[in-house]
Order: sequence, then C-alpha cells, then structure tokens
Amino acid sequence: MIIETNHAPKAIGPYSQAVVAGDYVYVSGCCPFSTEDGSVVGTTIEEQAMQVMENLKAIVAAADLTMSDVVKTTCFISDLENFATFNTIYADYFSGGTFPARSCVEVARLPKDVLIEVEAVIYKK
Repeated sequence: MIIETNHAPKAIGPYSQAVVAGDYVYVSGCCPFSTEDGSVVGTTIEEQAMQVMENLKAIVAAADLTMSDVVKTTCFISDLENFATFNTIYADYFSGGTFPARSCVEVARLPKDVLIEVEAVIYKK
C-alpha cells in the first residue's frame, strides 16, 4: 500500500512518499521542501532540519502512526559540522527520550542542494 499526503511535499521523482510492507512503513528521504510548491524551505541547518522533521512527521501521521513508532532513520547531512545542531532539532521530535536506531552520514550533495535529508522505517505495532 502506498502512503501519500498533501501535508508533505509531493515526490519529485518516480517514488512514493512511503510504502507499507507488512508490519513496516518505509518512508522515502524527506527533504526541506515546501508542501505548497516544492521549493526549498530555509537556508540554515536549523530551518531545514525543522522542515525535514515536519515533513517526516506528516508522512508518519498519514500512515496513522506516531513518531514513537519510528524504529530506524538514516540521516544524510551535507556537512557534519552541522551535526550537533541537527541532533538537537531531531531529538525534539521523539518523546520520552526513546529514539530510533539511526545512521547519519555526510554526503557530497543532496537534491536541490539542501543541507539535510532523513528517511525512516516505521513498525506498525
């Protein structure tokens, strides 16, 4: 089953916002794009990280789940100098200090030259 919501940006290529496979939901990489026109929201890591996490949260909600159901994220960041700032914003989206497993890697370039992209795996309990 495909998950699609108007509360997160439309896919900019041949992929879905998220796909349900059994008890799991696989969320495509979320970038800091506007839900209205697909433009990049913000120029700083703070602005872009908040938009990425809001987009991710909207897709999670569209699957009738919450951020506490996220079991794994992969974070792609264009500059690891921004890691601590991103970490602070990221942590705010998970309640009770229970965080998913995570990988975070620096990459050379992201779509539309954004600073951050986050993908997720969610477990439907």
